[in-house]
Amino acid sequence: MDTSAVVELATQALWITVLVSAPLLAVALFVGLVVGIIQAATSVNEATLSFIPKLLVMALTLAVVGSWQITTLVDYTRSLFQRIPSLFT
Repeated sequence: MDTSAVVELATQALWITVLVSAPLLAVALFVGLVVGIIQAATSVNEATLSFIPKLLVMALTLAVVGSWQITTLVDYTRSLFQRIPSLFT
């Protein structure tokens, strides 16, 4: 197994990680920003006020994109397992 194969596998793994986590992170960032603006405008500084909306919206987002995330991870894992014999030749 040469160095270029290891670098390629690591690059693919990081790219899949970014793709799978991006929807949840983007939604959490957007909801946190909106709640933060509302808290700053109303001077309400309650920690649970920012946590509960993020939790609910992330659960909804996971319900919407969860099947795509699982499919992406399963496809990547299958391709990785199929490449194992060629890695050691």
